[in-house]
Amino acid sequence: MLFNSYEFIFAFLPISFFIYFYLNHKRLTIASNGFLVFSSLFFYSWWNITYLPIILSSMLFNYIIGNSLNKEAGTKHNKISKKFLLSFGIVSNIALLAYFKYTDFFLQNLNLALNSNISLLHLALPLAISFFTFQQISYLIDSYRQETKEYDFLNYALFVTFFPQLIAGPIVHHKEMMPQFAMARNKIKNYKNITIGLFIFSIGLFKKVVIADTFAVWVHQGFDLATNLNFFEAWATSLSYTLQLYFDFSGYTDMAIGVALLFNIKLPINFNSPYKALSIQDFWRRWHITLSRFLKDYIYIPLGGNRKGEFRTYTNLIATFLLGGIWHGAGWTFIFWGFLHGVALVIHRAWNQLGFKLWTYLAWFITFNFINIAWVFFRAKEWSDAIKVLHGMVDINSIVYTQKFIHIYNATLKNLSFIMPNLLETNNQTILFEFNTFFWIIIVLYIVFTSKNSHQITSYPDFNQSKIITKKYAVFVSILFMFSLLYMSLSTYSEFIYFNF
Repeated sequence: MLFNSYEFIFAFLPISFFIYFYLNHKRLTIASNGFLVFSSLFFYSWWNITYLPIILSSMLFNYIIGNSLNKEAGTKHNKISKKFLLSFGIVSNIALLAYFKYTDFFLQNLNLALNSNISLLHLALPLAISFFTFQQISYLIDSYRQETKEYDFLNYALFVTFFPQLIAGPIVHHKEMMPQFAMARNKIKNYKNITIGLFIFSIGLFKKVVIADTFAVWVHQGFDLATNLNFFEAWATSLSYTLQLYFDFSGYTDMAIGVALLFNIKLPINFNSPYKALSIQDFWRRWHITLSRFLKDYIYIPLGGNRKGEFRTYTNLIATFLLGGIWHGAGWTFIFWGFLHGVALVIHRAWNQLGFKLWTYLAWFITFNFINIAWVFFRAKEWSDAIKVLHGMVDINSIVYTQKFIHIYNATLKNLSFIMPNLLETNNQTILFEFNTFFWIIIVLYIVFTSKNSHQITSYPDFNQSKIITKKYAVFVSILFMFSLLYMSLSTYSEFIYFNF
């Protein structure tokens, strides 16, 4: 079930909301939590019920391991056993993820290396396995550190399956979620939270169905259908994906945060205007913040962080982002994307060590263009797709000013693809890739660089209702919501990009 679907907005969400708070009103706390777990598992199973035993088995396994790790340390023998238990738990989680996500990738490369012909398994990737695996690994490590205490499987299941963040995050810690479910004041409807939640959800819905899905048409054409791209087409393709990915994933996060707030649960922010970043380090403090936190706390720091000299720091950075690339997908393009970001962080650190400073606008220009170019590898299904786009981006000889551009400009005025993208022809020689595309790229980039994000607008979580819920904002969010619903009726629902990871 998608957030951007009528069945979710008008059926699943309101039914879940009213039954949950009705049970809480009757002081049936266990029943309300049980209902929320049931609703979340129903939400998860909507795509494919065969995924259900996998997530249930994973939860039960990690709950047992976590409870064992939570017991107070006693003798030296017990401490050693706990280290083994933690290692066993982490390896088991990674093995489950690796089996479904990386087996075919491993076999493909083994066949290539050995010139063999081992049959691929063609395993279907269970939905959200990357996210709930990382979330449970962090739970095991926190339990080993005696930072969590959970002796109730129902509560643990609620922590893992809470449907707003189940499929694509944010990746949350047990200690920042479960105390909120235990608070008595969170068991009753909070109209301030409802207002803010609907406001944030509406922004996220608009980001996804109007902006991201419009750019998706151009991205698909450039990466997957076009055989070659000229200079303008290549830049339109890369910039379109840069914007599609941001509005798709940040749109999902806004909707997740908004829906969770309806239930009085405050999820951590995951995006903070990342394309305004002035360095690659600044970018990773703004982009997919909870993943950055996980990589730092559970990979980079355990590897030694920056405590063992500069060379070791550099290798730790590259290793961390190689693993981050692999986590995103089973492919060499993902690994190379992670490598690029690791090297960029090394260069940034070395640059700072030398005490050099860049002019602000130049720092932004370099950072944004590096990110845009790196996303090409993130999106490309094959190396050839990435080379095709990158070649076009530097192919200055393909810049030809002809009468065709005048025709394109005139056609653009008559054809607002932003409203009705399906009216466009799919031939890569039409208006799809040039003035029409760049017109909307410029508009959306202006919004990205000059506007406040949803977190800033609402000052979430320290939100002052009296300063924000005014007639102006009520009209604004109503227009966004109604326009999004209209747009949904004119196009097919599309999955969020991060559902594939």
